[in-house]
Amino acid sequence: MFFLEKEVAELEGQRWAFVRTELRDHVLTVTLDRPEKKNALHPVMLRELAFALEHARVNPAVRAVVLSAEGAIWCAGADLKAMAGGDAPDSTVPDPQSPILLGELVPEVCKPVVAKVHAPVMAGGILLLTGCTHVLAADTATFGLPEVRRGLFPFQVMAALLERMPAQTVLDWCMRGLDLSAEEARAKGLVSQVCAPEELDLSVARLCAELCAGSPQAIRLGLEAYAHLRRQRGAGDQQNYLLDMFFRCLQTEDAQEGIQAFAQKRAPVWK
Repeated sequence: MFFLEKEVAELEGQRWAFVRTELRDHVLTVTLDRPEKKNALHPVMLRELAFALEHARVNPAVRAVVLSAEGAIWCAGADLKAMAGGDAPDSTVPDPQSPILLGELVPEVCKPVVAKVHAPVMAGGILLLTGCTHVLAADTATFGLPEVRRGLFPFQVMAALLERMPAQTVLDWCMRGLDLSAEEARAKGLVSQVCAPEELDLSVARLCAELCAGSPQAIRLGLEAYAHLRRQRGAGDQQNYLLDMFFRCLQTEDAQEGIQAFAQKRAPVWK
């Protein structure tokens, strides 16, 4: 775990920079709230997200979590500029006890986590979805892995997708940098249900009601067993290795050229 249990016991009183939370009828809604930056995962946002999810894990009043986002982009992945250092947003959420691994955040909640996806998701944002027990998407949402166009590779996303899809399908998606429609993502196993945008809120509410109607202790124990099986397979060690590989890739000439070309809105020139 990334925080001490006593640290995450209360959400009230915290000053949040990039995340909103609301607990109602045993459902904790955690909303990514950095729409002006396409909800790119700033290190502070990642810390706040981890804090909120660990609160969900330890709070017996929480029986399900809804992961949502504000704005026209659900999540654009990692904020590469912020990862290199820069601004320090005003947030009272404490520093974690250990480095936060994006791929380990959601599975360790050990409670149902429902992603409510109304808009495009890209790159590392898809890694958040792979940890959810359910992904409900509007039929207008899209799912993209554009890393290879930036001189990068979605190492961690690849590993998480391999738990859901055939290797050939995953590698093809990663290597071609495809954008999938919501229906294509459902057919490949990432999305659980697709609906019209105006039906998304109701579909999520119905699913959460069904999840909360089951025994919370039985569901928690079942998901704890699932998390244990993942740990037995070395999922955490795997994510550490893949994060190291990502940073190695980030230091290559191709990555520097790809990121610069993207910022300048031109085609990259690979070496």
